[in-house]
Amino acid sequence: MSSAISLSRIEKWFGAGTEAVHALAPTDLAVAEGEFVVLLGPSGCGKTTLLRMIGGLLEPTRGALKVEDKELWSHGVRQGQALSELGMVFQDANLFPWLSIEDNIALPLELKGVGTTERRAKARELTKLVGIAGFEKRWPRELSGGMRQRAAIARALSYNPKILLMDEPFGALDAMTRDTMNLELQRIWMETRKTVVLVTHSISEAVFLADRIVLLSPRPGRIDTIIDVPMPRPRSLDVQASKDFQEIAKMLRHRLAEIS
Repeated sequence: MSSAISLSRIEKWFGAGTEAVHALAPTDLAVAEGEFVVLLGPSGCGKTTLLRMIGGLLEPTRGALKVEDKELWSHGVRQGQALSELGMVFQDANLFPWLSIEDNIALPLELKGVGTTERRAKARELTKLVGIAGFEKRWPRELSGGMRQRAAIARALSYNPKILLMDEPFGALDAMTRDTMNLELQRIWMETRKTVVLVTHSISEAVFLADRIVLLSPRPGRIDTIIDVPMPRPRSLDVQASKDFQEIAKMLRHRLAEIS
């Protein structure tokens, strides 16, 4: 299986001289096409730094980063071909309050010059996919946090990127809504088969969603352990009570306690 994302000795420092902070030690990682990978680790371990480098929001200090076999950075400049393969969802939905849900979802297409009829049709198609059909004309303030995150996922999918990067997308939601969104994200992933890389602090969320969990050590972050999650899909919330789920979660808790 070919790699959708390939990291070779990626490293990140912030600042210079004696004040420099070593955020991420040299890191190698390959993510296969269609794989769901979760980055897990203690606060400050470099999870978000790593995700932002993959997303083209931060330039690596050293190392090579390829997206769909295309270099993401060249001489300090992000490369459009690689960047176009990436969609990103943050903890805050970041919807524009003066745009309807439909227009928020369609905004990336508008910026690409797609016509009104086509982009609104795409927005309506995506509201069905993420479970907010019927709310296209509403304002963001009229939707719950979970529904706003659904709209943010739809917006990230609007131009059909091959890769979806998610930085604690459900971290601000209450526990019940978060469970619902985990189920919905699994469904969306199974329908689209996008490559997904998700950052979370939640062990249970990681085990529920992932094909593989990449556990990072404290700063400077480095890959400590990679754990396969072989449980069949679709996974219901009941899987959390299973022996396999509990064993993987226990292993992660113990390892996090050892490295933190």
